[in-house]
Amino acid sequence: MEEQYDVVVIGGGPAGLSAAVTLGRALRSVLVIDAGEPRNAPAEGVHGFLSRDGMSPQELLAVGREEVRRYGGSIVDGTAVSARSTAAPGPGLEPSFEVELADGRLVGARRLLLAAGLKDVLPEIDGIHERWGRDVLHCPYCHGWEVRGKAIGILGAGPMSIHQTLLFRQWSPDITLFLNGLVEPTEEEWEQLAARSITVVEGKVESLGIRDDALAGVVLESGKLIPVDAVVVGPRLEAQGSAIEPLGIRASGHPTTAGHFVESKGPNGATGVPGVWVAGNATDLTGQVTASAAAGNMAGAVINSDLTMAETRIAVDARRLQSVGTAEATR
Repeated sequence: MEEQYDVVVIGGGPAGLSAAVTLGRALRSVLVIDAGEPRNAPAEGVHGFLSRDGMSPQELLAVGREEVRRYGGSIVDGTAVSARSTAAPGPGLEPSFEVELADGRLVGARRLLLAAGLKDVLPEIDGIHERWGRDVLHCPYCHGWEVRGKAIGILGAGPMSIHQTLLFRQWSPDITLFLNGLVEPTEEEWEQLAARSITVVEGKVESLGIRDDALAGVVLESGKLIPVDAVVVGPRLEAQGSAIEPLGIRASGHPTTAGHFVESKGPNGATGVPGVWVAGNATDLTGQVTASAAAGNMAGAVINSDLTMAETRIAVDARRLQSVGTAEATR
């Protein structure tokens, strides 16, 4: 074991850094392990974050890292590949863990927080990956303002595409839904689309048309190009939780069928394994940056409380033993 900490945080996004700041301010030793691959890296700016609106994701994380270090926290650039329990067997004993990094380093922790976020799995259509975070979007609250009033195409992916289409109608009157062979509106949904003056295009989508490093439109299998200024997709949302799978915590299918998440057992992120918490997009697939930061803050506070109570129990046991020893010595 190379290093020992009160808390090891796996993931250095808004949730992980916020938790680390909270723990550092509580005088806890904390290590953040971060692979340096933030989900929102392609985006120009973070939006909906009070006082930080428009700040680049890289700058936000840089400021967050500086705050963690200000309160004595440590950050290591690397990937956590597995975590295992090092606690002695038996009920009611104090948890402890060992985390292995990809480069072979081992770090110990009294508590663990998974804040590794999620991965957006995009449709396999030519052009989508290249334009992702630029003019290929998914969240209206993150990027709707930036494409307001423009021609927006919604790429059909399943039942939720109808809701996504109706939602983006708030930002523009020029909305086109591409059924893409994957969406079959109900009679009621056809009526809703018509009432909102939304154009519906049948046929499979072949690719995105790109011209002069800008989106020109959506190309159908027939070869026809439908001009749009932005494309909205519905990626599968997959939690990054493989590092804690050895502890018996595995991602499961989300009730919305949007992807997989690491389920928590309460509002503060506790998992079913004592001593392990989860916060941010790994457990809240639709949480924006502000929500993830808030979840990390709360998780940090609850983890500190858990450590405090554990230390109190140890102190009480020690005091009782001392009292017994003193009593025996005076007999």
